[in-house]
Amino acid sequence: MALAYAPSIETTPVRIAPRYDHFIGGAWVPSSGGATFATVNPATEEELAQVAAGTAEDVGRAVAAAREAYEKHWRPMRPADRAKYVYRIARAITERSRELAVLETMDGGKPIKESRDFDVVQAAAHFFYYAGWSDKLRYALHGAGDPAPVGVVGSIIPWNFPLLMAAWKIAPAIACGNTIVLKPAETTPLTALLLAEICAEADLPPGVVNVVTGDGRTGAALVAHPDVNKIAFTGSTEVGKIIQKTVAGTRKRMTLELGGKAANIVFADAPLDQAVEGVVNGIYFNQGHVCCAGSRLLVQESVHDEVVEKLKARIETLRLGDPLDKNTDIGAINSSAQHAKIAELVESGVAEGAVLHQQSCALPERGWFHRASFFTGVSQSHRIAREEIFGPVLSIMTFRTADEAIEKANNTPYGLSAGVWTDKGAKSMYVAQRLQAGVVWCSTFNQFDPSSPFGGYRESGFGREGGVAGLRPYLTV
Repeated sequence: MALAYAPSIETTPVRIAPRYDHFIGGAWVPSSGGATFATVNPATEEELAQVAAGTAEDVGRAVAAAREAYEKHWRPMRPADRAKYVYRIARAITERSRELAVLETMDGGKPIKESRDFDVVQAAAHFFYYAGWSDKLRYALHGAGDPAPVGVVGSIIPWNFPLLMAAWKIAPAIACGNTIVLKPAETTPLTALLLAEICAEADLPPGVVNVVTGDGRTGAALVAHPDVNKIAFTGSTEVGKIIQKTVAGTRKRMTLELGGKAANIVFADAPLDQAVEGVVNGIYFNQGHVCCAGSRLLVQESVHDEVVEKLKARIETLRLGDPLDKNTDIGAINSSAQHAKIAELVESGVAEGAVLHQQSCALPERGWFHRASFFTGVSQSHRIAREEIFGPVLSIMTFRTADEAIEKANNTPYGLSAGVWTDKGAKSMYVAQRLQAGVVWCSTFNQFDPSSPFGGYRESGFGREGGVAGLRPYLTV
């Protein structure tokens, strides 16, 4: 039985306009086709606002504005002066952090404590970090002299971390002297539009940052535009493959941060209570809407039963409900389509013979919610062990030796992240060096820092974001 608690609802007022236009050339511009679409609160299924549906013409205007700003204002500007603008944006994010957090939670469904303590904090940190690099780029690429910006960047971001992904794309791009056209996900456009407002208030030259809203067709027009010099995409592997085919044969640069099916490996000598907390954070953070989520738990056979019992008890303490409640641990699934996908994959796990365990809490009457879940008795051939569920669903498998754990962890087309839990430092290093993943966390999970690079291998994409490595895709030697 889930624990009872007194709700503590976030009351910071947020102004949501009934309609939002594109942000192009420093001005708010309606869609050339006049069409709009609704963005919806996934916790209540209520419409929040109508948002402009971008056309190829809108994308063309945004790219033209970005090109003009690049040639006339941003590229010729002294790097130290560019840094001042990036710092202003960082400070404005911190000043409006509560507003941004509430808007992120209302539009995306994640718990307010995650929006407040992670998303907004990390977004500001990335702008602060890259502002510091603006006038030091000659030291970013050793022996390269003064590298030049790439030009106009087209960025497409997903719905799971809308504000943070916008920061990951915009901050390094403009710090390096590029201009950008950003296309946020159609289900979560509001914080990107508020960030555009912040850029305007920071007196950023018009056209340096442009935001065009819309669905996949808008993104496709941005990818295909001939005057875009680089594409930066975060999203599904399927869409990433389409983008790669579109860009092939052109001179555009490209970075792709795609899906994942991370293994979280727990050895018998690990502090199991600490490991279980890491497992919970690894899969139930942001309802599992995390590309690097630890969705495959590999437990050493001798402690499997103990870990399962601890995990059963722990998920009963997780609080599912209103994302604006500061006590909520698991908020709403982002959309009805994603909710249906999660449900279908859970049903496949049961049908294939795995044993489903779920927390026993009641679900809210409205909104799209899914209980914290995990499966035991999972085979590597099961769909739940192979496919990215992108929800609060964990698959548990066992291993006997470190080499078996490594083999099972690497038995996936993905390669974004992994976790290792043991009290032996040498074992951590042995395993980490053999895992085919872009990021390996040891005795922790989901820890991020602007100075640390992030990215994947194989079907998890290529290129890095964050750190000095995150500057290279935006610079030309």
